[in-house]
Amino acid sequence: MKTNPGRFFEDYAVGQVIRHAVPRTLSGGERALYHALYPARGALYSSDEFARACGLPESPLDDLIVFHTVFGKTVPDISLNAVANLGYAEGRFLKPVYLGDTLSSSSEVIGLKQNSNGKSGVVYVRTTGVNQDGEAVLEYVRWVMVRKKDLDAPAPEVVVPDLAKVVPAAELVVPEGLTFDGYDAELAGEPYRLCDYAIGEIIEHVDGVTVEEAEHMLATRLWQNTAKVHFDATNRPDGQRLIYGGHVISLARALSFNGLANAQMIVAINGGAHANPCFSGTTVRAWSEVLDKAETAVPGVGAIRLRLVATSGTGTALRNAEGKYENEVLLDLDYWALMPI
Repeated sequence: MKTNPGRFFEDYAVGQVIRHAVPRTLSGGERALYHALYPARGALYSSDEFARACGLPESPLDDLIVFHTVFGKTVPDISLNAVANLGYAEGRFLKPVYLGDTLSSSSEVIGLKQNSNGKSGVVYVRTTGVNQDGEAVLEYVRWVMVRKKDLDAPAPEVVVPDLAKVVPAAELVVPEGLTFDGYDAELAGEPYRLCDYAIGEIIEHVDGVTVEEAEHMLATRLWQNTAKVHFDATNRPDGQRLIYGGHVISLARALSFNGLANAQMIVAINGGAHANPCFSGTTVRAWSEVLDKAETAVPGVGAIRLRLVATSGTGTALRNAEGKYENEVLLDLDYWALMPI
């Protein structure tokens, strides 16, 4: 048989390294489609001239274009037979990606835990994306619930990695040459700098976007995400295609421009959870909480730690009295972004 049914839970082993197929050279096409799919308006990712004024050679590709591209490479090997993508940790953006760069990725299995029902298990992987020169541009850990094919296959030894709750501010990578000394806040869209935000502050981002089937399918194909639950309606008992979690992340990030226009570059993902499924027809809204602030090694360049919550409801409720996510919460993402001090 020459076709590939994908890996099942019993096919993974701790220490296994998987080199993912199909490197991808990124162009202005990916940027145009990304900005068409999401109301993305970050000035640094929109204008070469703005980026040059901030010390970069040109406008880099959006941080989440890089994330989706690297992530998409991993799907056929990691989550083709997934029940759900459960979470993220220890994500760091290590180097800007520019037009013409070619990205590829590999993953190491760092943990396994079979579920009590014996029908599935959780696979933990650390993924690294590299450019054409072999330089790492992104690394992150994610864990996925994957089906078993052979229910009689023995459960592996339980290995659950000890993951950092937060990427330390001292380990954030500021792109070489980046400076906010001559930052034009008027062109960026808002006057608010790091000093204008308070830890604990909640920002409701006002706007909403209703997810359509066509745009979700375009996004899934654009990032070469072949997970069955996203494009095959017969793969779920309810007959609905599950919206790719990265699509929700990008929608929420774009919506957060209204109130956080100067949070220019995501440099770390501390943690994240897709709390509830999202389907076509859902209207996604977003709010953010300021969790922390820090200086970086570059004068004038600060870091703001944010909780970004995507919701299908209104207001800022996160968890119920039992400590579980409210039903309308779609995404809970904890990340660091660079911002002028």
